[in-house]
Amino acid sequence: MPPHTLIRGLLIGISMAAALSTTQRAEAEPTRPNILWITSEDNGPQLGCYGDTYADTPNIDALAAKSLRFQHCWSNAPVCAPARTTIISGMHATSLGGHHMRSGVRLPADVKLYPQVLREAGYYCTNHSKTDYNFANDDAGWQKGGGKSPWRSRPTEATPFMSVINFTVSHESQIRKRPHTLVHDPAKAPLPKYHPDTPEVRHDWAQYYDKLTEMDKMVGGVLKDLEADGLADSTIIFYYGDHGSGMPRSKRWPFDSGLRVPLLVHVPEQFRSLAPKNYMPGGESAQLVSFVDLAPTVISLAGVKPPANMQGVPFAGSFAGPAKPYLYGWRGRMDERIDMVRSCTDGRYVYMRHFYPERPYLKHVDYMFQTPTTRIWKQMFDEGKLNEDQAKFWQPKPVEELFDLQSDPDEVKNLAGDAAHADRVSMMRDAVHRWMIETGDMGMFPEAEMHRVVAEDQSPREFALNHPGLMTRLAETALDATDVDSDMSSEKAIELSADPEAVIRFWAVRGIGLRNATTPAAIQAVKRAMNDESPSVAIAACEAIQIIGGKAEQQAATERLLELANVETVGHFAAIEALNVIDMGAPLDAKLKQQIAALPRSLKKPPPRVGKYVGRLIDDMSVATP
Repeated sequence: MPPHTLIRGLLIGISMAAALSTTQRAEAEPTRPNILWITSEDNGPQLGCYGDTYADTPNIDALAAKSLRFQHCWSNAPVCAPARTTIISGMHATSLGGHHMRSGVRLPADVKLYPQVLREAGYYCTNHSKTDYNFANDDAGWQKGGGKSPWRSRPTEATPFMSVINFTVSHESQIRKRPHTLVHDPAKAPLPKYHPDTPEVRHDWAQYYDKLTEMDKMVGGVLKDLEADGLADSTIIFYYGDHGSGMPRSKRWPFDSGLRVPLLVHVPEQFRSLAPKNYMPGGESAQLVSFVDLAPTVISLAGVKPPANMQGVPFAGSFAGPAKPYLYGWRGRMDERIDMVRSCTDGRYVYMRHFYPERPYLKHVDYMFQTPTTRIWKQMFDEGKLNEDQAKFWQPKPVEELFDLQSDPDEVKNLAGDAAHADRVSMMRDAVHRWMIETGDMGMFPEAEMHRVVAEDQSPREFALNHPGLMTRLAETALDATDVDSDMSSEKAIELSADPEAVIRFWAVRGIGLRNATTPAAIQAVKRAMNDESPSVAIAACEAIQIIGGKAEQQAATERLLELANVETVGHFAAIEALNVIDMGAPLDAKLKQQIAALPRSLKKPPPRVGKYVGRLIDDMSVATP
């Protein structure tokens, strides 16, 4: 054989071997997965695949039959904007100062949101069509490409995509939309123990289930398009709701009913190595996961190590982490109403810690009162027509609550005072305490005070990281001050009311009022605090003096609160705080209502998205409440 022929044959052989090796590598190491998140608004696990026999959700049930179904997924926040803030950042919104409903806080310059991380990794990232983050700049890095099949807009067919498709048809606003011809029989609607059994309530629940059925059809349409485009075998699919149902005491409240959502994860055969632990099509997982885990999980599925600032734990992908013992939830300001609640669960028990125990669970929120269930529920409470379980939520709260979801899925029986559960309460209380410190919980700052002390060129997160000692001391002070059975004495609260840190003074003054401390020293401390440089401290002091002061002092407190409710002089968030206190403690006689009605309703340039809240509070107090 001629030498050149031999050489050519060897080269061809080497080339074929190399091509075969490349093919084998490609088969052994498939391309990165596409990732599709299908989300729906305001719905908990009221689906057929979660055992709800009243539900009619065949498409989601079919997806569940080939997915892993998580039994314990919490949205961390029981309302949309803080929940999405948590998802997009991989951080608890409380750590960012973005936990209130509708707010706009600065992010640290080095924080990357998950679409930004995935785009750097070569993914085409789209969102149809909800952002709604609590950031001053809500540009999260999404690329263009909307519609129900956004992957069709990617640059090339080889480009991996991460797409979010969000459906709003199940939103709270759609539950009360009339006219509506019911499909689900309201007579058969399952009602929670805390809701009264009335035609209005049954209609709202039946309409909620109707909307879930409509949403289910939309989910089916997306899955059909994915299949038609030949992408079903290369796409990891998540389906989840964005928090509990839009019905009152689910949405806006960090009970399990407000936080638990359905989560289905489908992993095609070729990517099973990336699947969650113990993955089995049609299987069920008892692992505790929450929204703070979603960003690091999707990054992990893309084969990228999640950024160090992310607080969540990936539950799938190359960087999956260990299971967690607890999930955490919170409640901050909900539209115009101020509250602070922290909760946690181990999957069976739910622990709740209330920082405003003197305020009722439910107070007038304009948006919530547009739902017929809310109005009839409050009307029946005012008329004395509710039983104990139903009336509870229009009354002041205990400091702590513990619910056993196994025996009490509606969370109406508080076990926190039961000696048999004392150890569990102590463990979960300590877990919440540690979590608040470890995550730098900026909810310990009244919203107005947070904006007052955080510099314009600094984010709330950076403030927390730069003041670890204050954050540790603050958590202990806030917890002790709001629990009259804690080790904090009235004398200690009086001492702390003169602390150099305004936020410590805030909780100390609240502690004096909650303890009903009527000594001359206590009254003098509170009267001094009514003129504190921090409006939040002054407002808290006025609230305390209404409890412990005499008639003249109470009148002076009301007059001071009216000054602090002037949005043009104290700012937007302080005015909201003052108006909440007036509504809770001052006698709303005709004269006071006129004075409230005469207050300015808004700044000329209010903070984004919250400009109507001062006016709503003024309307609520100066006219009759529905």
